[in-house]
Amino acid sequence: MGQYVRQRGNHRPLICVAGCGRMGLPMLRSLQEAGHAAVGFDVVAVADDIVLDPTALKDTRTVISVVRDADQTDDLLFGAQDLISNAPHLGCVIISSTLSPRYIHALRKRLPDPITLIDAPMSGAAIAAQNGTLSFMLGGSTTDLDAAQPIFAAMGSSFHRMGPLGAGMQAKVLNNILAAANTVLTRQVLDWSDAAGLNEAKMLDLIAASSGQNWLASGFEKIEFARDGWAEDNSIGILTKDVSAALDSLPADTDHSLPIALRAALFNLTPRSKN
Repeated sequence: MGQYVRQRGNHRPLICVAGCGRMGLPMLRSLQEAGHAAVGFDVVAVADDIVLDPTALKDTRTVISVVRDADQTDDLLFGAQDLISNAPHLGCVIISSTLSPRYIHALRKRLPDPITLIDAPMSGAAIAAQNGTLSFMLGGSTTDLDAAQPIFAAMGSSFHRMGPLGAGMQAKVLNNILAAANTVLTRQVLDWSDAAGLNEAKMLDLIAASSGQNWLASGFEKIEFARDGWAEDNSIGILTKDVSAALDSLPADTDHSLPIALRAALFNLTPRSKN
């Protein structure tokens, strides 16, 4: 796969970041700042230099998909945008959306054999994407991951090779069950703290320094969705979708009641004002 992701002389393979939202756009900028020949693609003009016409992506060699879900991934690759046809030189598809591992394995069977598939979901929220410090959970062969490492290094600072194709996605959806638990319980604790008349900032400082410490509480003032309620198109809505992806991947003979309850609690979150 190296021919698709490495610069060779004056020929700079084109990387397309598909889905330039709160995560995809800063990922694109990190690639550009690192010197990669990267373009952004979306169905809406989120920035002046974003490509809107998929037929303009004919020189794309590597696509990094950061679209919302499996349906949008299907549209990107085979449906409305049809990059498989519109990018005839495509050699690598990197899935950085959080999807079901089952979908990743099914996608491998649908892609033409010459195209490499890597699952590379990321963690860190928009603040890490903006800072180029994302954590990537990677699934794929050692050869493919080695070849793609310059791409990941431009966008992240932590790289976890979890195993063969699908292993990165499996790790991510399990991790996001914990993220959902931290989100739901931190918000509930802060509500109870309010009811008890405690100061929010002091409570967050306490949590950060004690046994209740977690990622959301420690970064509460920096994480862009920390105070959000559920909405279909925001990060809380996406996390709810991610828990569904995790449920799709869990062993059938285990108790799923806790992640199901977490998904319902996320759905019921309402915005939290700063006090």
